[in-house]
Amino acid sequence: MNQERHDTLDQAAAWHDAGHGVALATVVKTWGSSPRPVGSQLAVNDRGDFEGSVSGGCIEGAVVLAALDVIRDGEARRLDFGVTNEQAWEVGLACGGKIEIYVERLE
Repeated sequence: MNQERHDTLDQAAAWHDAGHGVALATVVKTWGSSPRPVGSQLAVNDRGDFEGSVSGGCIEGAVVLAALDVIRDGEARRLDFGVTNEQAWEVGLACGGKIEIYVERLE
């Protein structure tokens, strides 16, 4: 396990131990150019604080919002972010590509 992933999981565990609701988002599939590899993770707590990264920042806002929904209702979600090269700059994915992210509540 790399240090960045270790830090993300440690922060998620610390938030959970402190009584916060926590969700963990994990990159499960990529296609084409993507800023982060499969296995990259983002932890989010019920205040919207987050640690880690699933995209280098370009889709983190949308993932944090989905994570807050997962914390509230407990239902895991699979998120797909895919864009054509022409749309890439609009959403912040510099070179197009596709990212699939699984978001689950930490129990």
